[in-house]
Amino acid sequence: MKSPHILKPFSAALVACLWMAIPMASPAQEFPSKPIRLVVPYSPGGLPDTVARIISQRLSEGLGQPVVVENKPGGSGAVAASVLAQAPADGYSLMLTDGPMLAITPLVMKKMTYDPVKDFAPVALLGKAPLLLAVNASVKANTLDELIQQAKANPGTMNYGSSGLGSIHHLTAEAMNHALGIKVTHVPFKGSANSIPALVGEQVDMAFASPPSLMGFVKSGKVKLIAINSSKRTPLAPTVPTLGERIPGFDFAFNVAVLAKAGTPQAIVDRLSTEFAKVVRYPDVVQKLESAGVDPIGGTAEQLAAALRSEAKRVQNAAKAADLKAE
Repeated sequence: MKSPHILKPFSAALVACLWMAIPMASPAQEFPSKPIRLVVPYSPGGLPDTVARIISQRLSEGLGQPVVVENKPGGSGAVAASVLAQAPADGYSLMLTDGPMLAITPLVMKKMTYDPVKDFAPVALLGKAPLLLAVNASVKANTLDELIQQAKANPGTMNYGSSGLGSIHHLTAEAMNHALGIKVTHVPFKGSANSIPALVGEQVDMAFASPPSLMGFVKSGKVKLIAINSSKRTPLAPTVPTLGERIPGFDFAFNVAVLAKAGTPQAIVDRLSTEFAKVVRYPDVVQKLESAGVDPIGGTAEQLAAALRSEAKRVQNAAKAADLKAE
């Protein structure tokens, strides 16, 4: 009979070998096991919010878990960014935003509660989207040339609404001011849900906004489309000229991006990137995104990183040229 003290080490070694033989699930295989929240840094009704709600249901189907859209407006995106920066790096909290928020907010805010480069990890490039420049019905200008003439003839008397200080709406208008040599006064609001009613109600003369925010008012004759902030015309308004046709190189169609907390396991980032790419290629989603004024891309995390670097350089140069100051 063998001594018990000989059996014990043997048994322990056998158990260890058996545990090692059992395949362990990777983070991507286990993910997700609970609902995912998709934080949007703007009020309901804006373009990032529209995109989030278009894709959330199909994304939920692909991931097998609910995807909940949470609007966290304020501070030119700082509120939502702080929510994500303080969340665990596990892929269960994501942010769907526009690229300029990451490049411009640090230039217009003295106290930052997050680092736009170090705190976040790129996940997916959903698409690119232009903004339309519209004026209210009482503005006499019906074309871009007429608007420029009116602004130059009355410097500082016209104003424009934006969705907030440092937003792409603000940046585009200030870049336009600088490039055209005009002075149109900025009136910031908390999100497009507030700036568009101000435009329609003739509290402001003009505003840059996403197509779905404007088209109903265009049809009713309450606002007039003047230009688009990209280098390419949009199928939604093919007769509306681009600012790039008047200002060489002017292109502020923005990236629509999904970000995770920095440090999120690469396997989880890859899984999310793959699912987002699938969703934006579904025919029904493509149709909805295009109707909302978004050109679907479905790019990888690497493609998003490259697009954000390019966008940051372009908009930061424009911000400096427009002499934007931190407040």
